[in-house]
Amino acid sequence: MTGSGMTALAPTLQAFFTDRLSHQLGASAHTIAAYRDTWRLLLAFTTARTNIAPTNIDIADLDAPLVGEFLNHLESERGNSTRTRNGRLAAIHSMFTFAALRHPEHAETIARVLAIPPKRYDRPQVTNLSRAEVTALLGAPDRSALPGCRPRLGPSVVSEVEGEGDVTVVQESVEDGGGTTQRT
Repeated sequence: MTGSGMTALAPTLQAFFTDRLSHQLGASAHTIAAYRDTWRLLLAFTTARTNIAPTNIDIADLDAPLVGEFLNHLESERGNSTRTRNGRLAAIHSMFTFAALRHPEHAETIARVLAIPPKRYDRPQVTNLSRAEVTALLGAPDRSALPGCRPRLGPSVVSEVEGEGDVTVVQESVEDGGGTTQRT
């Protein structure tokens, strides 16, 4: 939109942050800050690409091709990791999901943005710790200082993996104040 009237985006963003995230979902301050930063970056990117003032950007201006360009910009020009890019996409998806019920006139744009999938990435392989690594890890806290005085693993079983000398720590139960919780 290029007029002087208020667009649907401004009140929707305000309601998303004040009502949806803060009151309905009880999102943490860190989540709200991350979502805010995403929208600040997206609005600045949109302004640079379209020459539309931030106050005049409407939901229709934030179409799937523009959001896709923004996500590519995050990785290629800002050096963000794939995980960060996916976190930014989650913030955008969350707001567009919120907007879908309030602005059916933008249903096509919203549906196309929501159809943008997260980017796949290789996750690091989780491996067992060696006996020396477990010993070092358990011996690291300074048990004479207050932060190091936390209970260790409680009743646990440390077993060797056959033939390798690696160990697996299995925590059988932990008292959580309201009963026993089974964890591994």
